[in-house]
Amino acid sequence: SAYKMVEMENIRVVRIGGSKLILRKVLFSLDSKYLLCISGDLVKVYSTATEECVHILRGHKDLVTGLFLNPRNHLQLYTCSVDGTVKVWDFTDGILLKTFVVGWRLYSLYCCFGTEDKIFSIASEYDLDSPDCFQLISVKLPKSTDQEIEAKQLSLILDDVSQEPKCTAFGREVEYVASAKGLRLSVYFFKKKQLLRFPLSASSKKGANNIFTCVACHPKEDCIATGHKDGRIRLWRNFNSKKEYTYTSLHWHHDAVNDLAFSAEGTQLLSGGIESVLVQWRYGSETKKDFLPRLGAAIEHISVSPDGELYCTSHSDNKIMIIQSSLKVTASIQGLMSGENLWTGLVIDPRTKALVLNGKPGHLQFYSLQNDKHLYNLDIIQQEHIHQSGLNQFDVVKAAFDSHGSWLATVEARQEKESEPELQMKLWVFDEQTQSFLLNTTITRPHEDHITGLCFREVDACETPTLVTSSKDGLFKVWVLSSDSDVDRQQTRCWSCDFVGSYHKRQATNCCFSEDGSILAVSFEEIVTIWDSEAWDLKCTFCQPPGNIRDLCFGRLSCSKYLLGTTSNFFLCCWNLLTCALEWSARLQVDVLQVDTCSENVAAFSHQSGFSNLIVFKPSEPRPLYIKKELCQGRICCAVFVPKDVPEAMASESHQWMNRSRLYFLRETQDLLTFTTQSEEDRLALSSKQLVIEENVPMTPFYLLLGKHRQLQQERLDAETGNVAVQSQLPKGSVAIRELLITPAHVLPSASVLCTMFVNSLLIGKAGKGSEMEATEDVEMESEDGSVDDDSDKEAESPKRQEKESKSACFAEDLLPKLSKYEEKELKRIRKLDFSWVSSC
Repeated sequence: SAYKMVEMENIRVVRIGGSKLILRKVLFSLDSKYLLCISGDLVKVYSTATEECVHILRGHKDLVTGLFLNPRNHLQLYTCSVDGTVKVWDFTDGILLKTFVVGWRLYSLYCCFGTEDKIFSIASEYDLDSPDCFQLISVKLPKSTDQEIEAKQLSLILDDVSQEPKCTAFGREVEYVASAKGLRLSVYFFKKKQLLRFPLSASSKKGANNIFTCVACHPKEDCIATGHKDGRIRLWRNFNSKKEYTYTSLHWHHDAVNDLAFSAEGTQLLSGGIESVLVQWRYGSETKKDFLPRLGAAIEHISVSPDGELYCTSHSDNKIMIIQSSLKVTASIQGLMSGENLWTGLVIDPRTKALVLNGKPGHLQFYSLQNDKHLYNLDIIQQEHIHQSGLNQFDVVKAAFDSHGSWLATVEARQEKESEPELQMKLWVFDEQTQSFLLNTTITRPHEDHITGLCFREVDACETPTLVTSSKDGLFKVWVLSSDSDVDRQQTRCWSCDFVGSYHKRQATNCCFSEDGSILAVSFEEIVTIWDSEAWDLKCTFCQPPGNIRDLCFGRLSCSKYLLGTTSNFFLCCWNLLTCALEWSARLQVDVLQVDTCSENVAAFSHQSGFSNLIVFKPSEPRPLYIKKELCQGRICCAVFVPKDVPEAMASESHQWMNRSRLYFLRETQDLLTFTTQSEEDRLALSSKQLVIEENVPMTPFYLLLGKHRQLQQERLDAETGNVAVQSQLPKGSVAIRELLITPAHVLPSASVLCTMFVNSLLIGKAGKGSEMEATEDVEMESEDGSVDDDSDKEAESPKRQEKESKSACFAEDLLPKLSKYEEKELKRIRKLDFSWVSSC
């Protein structure tokens, strides 16, 4: 059976990806081989060489807010979370070592060498009335062998500090800590226990904005660098005295300085902001600076490796870039981009099953759900995006694929205040050679007003593809692919309008095709119209209960005769197309309505009392299949069903809606969630762990000797040639080689003893008719050397018995493995023995 049986288990909601990788600064390992970054309630460990995620550290129950390497053991990682715990990990193996329960909300983490099991954190109490009051505290980590320990010995360092970790920094050898908030810089000296505050004026005659945005301390000297809202950088010196302090002002950024970082030796100062440019200032001669421009998005954080060879920038498009100290980009790690507006919703590419949605401005991003990895961006608008607030630019507002993934339709729009919108619709065709989508047709102003619906008709590959658009201008248009001759008389295929429909000058709000493509449903405000897709004739209308139609979709498979719709007055309606009547309706505030293309199931997300609920049902059955209340906090933005590679068979009837597809949904916080069971999680974790092991095994001679590459090559060769024959024992799996490599060296015999066995294991036996003939000749020679009695026995046998034995021998020869020459000789010798004495007994 193609189905996998799954025992009855509880369905759990898990976050599959999409969280921000740029919430905090990323962290380099001491050898710069790994990059550690926060991803929601997880910590991901990436390889700086391959950009692959090699480990995921799971254990925190809430958002992870800080991470730092243990100064006394560089293989251990400290992490803190809003859940009030500090955890210690072995990040190279992905193992949780210890948990310290602090009991405060922790928003950052600092560990300094020489502080003797003490960490620093920006925190707030759970029962505090003011949620905006944050304090810098130190936490004493008690020594214990227990797995979970309470750490209640806290000390207050600074009161009323900024929640942002980049606004607090520790000076060299932990002599002082600098923290900025608003227009005030506070410096606390640990040995003297002295606190100095340095205020700045709100504005100057030149209109400067002096609000602090970030702080960095020089690793070797007493110097504090601060960034400001107006793009200025100030270098503070002599700040151990409130009267003698000085600062030097640097200015290149035209907007706020988002982050600052000194190089490992303090010879360079790095800065970044909304300009997407990394600026490298030379410390001591700040007039000399280098630039790395066009990094794609605003820089949010800057990190430096311990050896000073690598820099790392975190960008607002959820991207991490690894940069050499010579300002050359070497690697890029792209997370799921979350823009301000998700106009396109969640769309699935039928070819790759990749998730497609709005990415960086003017692009569609293709994201792998299986690997939680960004695949590529498709430039839709094909214009340079200008990073300037308040500037109206084109956005991708609609996207749809045909059922085969051969065509992609996109709509881009831009609207100035009190003016008509600028619209463009583009049709993209998938090119097999380049394995990407190429622009086929551009339609300028396809409608007079915003497009509200976009859908392809499901047709066979040989039929002409058809696209329907609906708009607020009161029209729906049918677009078909037709052939055209250009000036050079070359046949080209492009899209053109084939039919225009309307209904009493009402705004068209939705459109969708039935599963077989024979019926088109278009909603005009509170009225649903049904059209024949062959002649485009109006067949019937539905208009009860009142309320504008928000979502519209057809049922699938056995429920294809039903049409579902949600209304603005919180009704979920189901119409029967055979009877042309309302089948049923339910009062429900549905935010998202999504149909599973592989089954009859429909998912409806509703919102109530600050929580989202899920109802899974079939249009033909009055009883829901699955109900999940208080699914998550906040509203669900969009959802999509993704077909599974291998269908499953859930034991529980209420879980059978997960057999063929997996439901993904996106929250307002841009977290991508899904439903899973414990067995699925264990299977995915095991496969990912095996993948990590195989990908990180170096290509050494021992690896080649064990034959991993030979095995893969042989499997590919067999798949191409259709060869299913039994393969000869190659060196890849020989016992001799494995014993030689696995057995400890101190118990191995001398090399001279192992040499013969090792060399023989490398020999490949001959195959084919030649070897069979040689074996036959050897047997015949041995028979001639044997005694005469054996030949006489053979002659005495009856012809029938010989024929029977020959048939059975041929049959056994097919089933049993071939014997070696030595084994055949031993079998001959045993057959010659006289066992007549047994009968006499």
